[in-house]
Amino acid sequence: MEFDFLPNLPKSDLDDRTFKDLVEECILRIPRYCPEWTNYNPSDPGITLIELFAWLTDQMMLRFNQVPRRNYVAFLELLGIRLQAPTPAKTDVTFYLSSSLPETYTIPEGTEIATLRTETEEAIVFSTDRQLQIGNPSILHFLTAEMAEDLPQILRDRFGGLWTLSADGHWSGRELAFFNEQPHAGNCFYLVFDPGQPIDGNVIAVNFQGEAATSTGINPEAPPRRWEAWNGRVWEPVLMRERDDRTKGFSFSEIARAGGNPLQGADIVLHMPQFWPVTQFATYQGRWVRCVYADPLPNQSGYISSPRIVGLSVRAIGGTVGASQSELITNEPLGESNGKPGQTFQLMGSPALERKEKEYILVTPPGELPQRWYEVMDFANSGPQDRHYTIDSRTGTVQFGPLIREPGQIQQQTMLRAKLQMTQAADRERLLNTIGEETVNSLERQYGAVPPRGSTITMVAYRIGGGVKGNVQVGSIRVLKNSVPYVANIVNYKPGRNGANAESLEEAVIRVPAMLRTRDRAVTPEDFEALTIKAANGAIARARCLPAKGGSEAGIVRLLVIPHANTEGIARSQGIDPDQLALSPQLSEQILAYLNERRLLGVQVCLQEPEYVGVAVQTEVALEAEYQNPRAQQEILSKLQVALYRFLNPLTGGMEGKGWPFGRPVYPSDIVTLFQQIAGVRYLGVVQLFELRKQGTNWVRSLPQNPVIAPGPLGLVCSWQNAQLRSGHIINLI
Repeated sequence: MEFDFLPNLPKSDLDDRTFKDLVEECILRIPRYCPEWTNYNPSDPGITLIELFAWLTDQMMLRFNQVPRRNYVAFLELLGIRLQAPTPAKTDVTFYLSSSLPETYTIPEGTEIATLRTETEEAIVFSTDRQLQIGNPSILHFLTAEMAEDLPQILRDRFGGLWTLSADGHWSGRELAFFNEQPHAGNCFYLVFDPGQPIDGNVIAVNFQGEAATSTGINPEAPPRRWEAWNGRVWEPVLMRERDDRTKGFSFSEIARAGGNPLQGADIVLHMPQFWPVTQFATYQGRWVRCVYADPLPNQSGYISSPRIVGLSVRAIGGTVGASQSELITNEPLGESNGKPGQTFQLMGSPALERKEKEYILVTPPGELPQRWYEVMDFANSGPQDRHYTIDSRTGTVQFGPLIREPGQIQQQTMLRAKLQMTQAADRERLLNTIGEETVNSLERQYGAVPPRGSTITMVAYRIGGGVKGNVQVGSIRVLKNSVPYVANIVNYKPGRNGANAESLEEAVIRVPAMLRTRDRAVTPEDFEALTIKAANGAIARARCLPAKGGSEAGIVRLLVIPHANTEGIARSQGIDPDQLALSPQLSEQILAYLNERRLLGVQVCLQEPEYVGVAVQTEVALEAEYQNPRAQQEILSKLQVALYRFLNPLTGGMEGKGWPFGRPVYPSDIVTLFQQIAGVRYLGVVQLFELRKQGTNWVRSLPQNPVIAPGPLGLVCSWQNAQLRSGHIINLI
């Protein structure tokens, strides 16, 4: 068994003879043992037999000089290495109600949703990670401020004495201006929601009624404002799409264009944070949302007068909850116990995902109440009375405690026999009675209890799924598998992320040296990188520990983390969108919790994403004369596109195909070298590289002054297809 990707130590050969040496040696022995055999030509049947047996002997010696794969796997098992099961992808799914409800509505945990099934692809099933409560929001305060602050302190209550609240939760009153009479960037207003309602993650429609559809000086299609909600740490954007603002920046232009009356009102749909805490600023307590007059962009017009409203109301129209790519299986009977140690049972579904608290095995002995048994990693610390079992997540095999005869107890048995032989016959019988059956049984040790004979064994619940197929695109999840009343439709506004396939033996071999070096402790930069990948259970593809800095950042370890993503888009000439490589809060918390138990005291760990820099290539190619067929030309152009998306990629890019190196620039010569490896390309024209960098929430495309794109020391190159950003590669035929 050879692993070319590991450094090899010098080895001694048990027998260094080759096939040629074996044949020559046999031929030299012919005159001694069979002098009448004189024809040594290759056509002679005897020579053919000699070559056959020489080949068989050569194959046997080759095996003698290697460690068999089975032995190598046994060594890994002794080290406690287990192949990791697939990791489920995670995303956020939004449920929209058919209408707002008068009471709090709950969508239960484990609700199954799925992608559309096609003729070539099966539906990918997701399950909600927790229950979703959709409440009845109400506004307590309407506050304005001169400037938007992270922690607002100077606020003006605009409801007091001027507006009244009706029984249906609708506020109305005198004409109310949002901003100053002469608005300036930074003016903002706050909506404070009732803290008593469970509206975390709710989709809330805020209805504004305008005084008149008068012009405010802005472009209704690009208003200079932003909507945010306080999530306990920062102000988080909550306007998912610009078309969700049906007031068009409070200009009510769409209503006026349709001949309607702004007094009828228009909705702004806001997607609130899934963790939306009750907070107190100044003397006001509740859940906070604000609208800030943002600095207009160079080609964007600002407000020349403040928008005005005469009515305000809110209602919940849906909610957002996290979901994992998994299917829940409940109350699966595994079989009946035969009362023997080491029994194994097979789950119908596999691979099984990591079990939650409510996922366990029930053992029901004959005539007794069901007993809950507990899963352990192994039986090393399990006693004969401990109700333990293990589950191999990859294969779905359930095992109960084995009975082991240990070497130390064999020595104890030998000493007992010697003592009995030295004892007189009468004393020997008395000694046996004294020792009794208990001493004989102590020569064998039971690790974990054994279910009584005739017990029924039931898996209460477990989940199956996982893999890169769960890294679905935005808007892919649209099917509601469970029957949930009042739900009109569902959608995912974020792609599936962090899904990874099961670990292979070769991947396990790669991490063994790092595991032995770190010994489950994070000290060196390499330790932090190896443990970060291990903590994510396969969800992290790469990790980079940044060099330590002095001064105020002493004792802080910064890690750049790249999660796994679905690479199928590369073969479709789409690449991987950087949004698919975002580090989710759940995964970040999982990694930090794992590292905090293994870091040195006083060390602080910070996770961050690399600075992704997009690269778009534009060039011309000339093909060989034999590729003048349009179909052949299209095939070569497709290969060139795929090669570019694979090469300029954080996961599969670079010369070695293991991901683009951190901080490495992209030169036109890199593209030339890449295209030279594609059969059919005769020569290239000028290679132009366009750069895409993120500014705020937008990507900006530009042509660099120098013919090189440098992502910076913390940057990574990526490429993906997006018509609006013009981020795709363009290859023309000469």
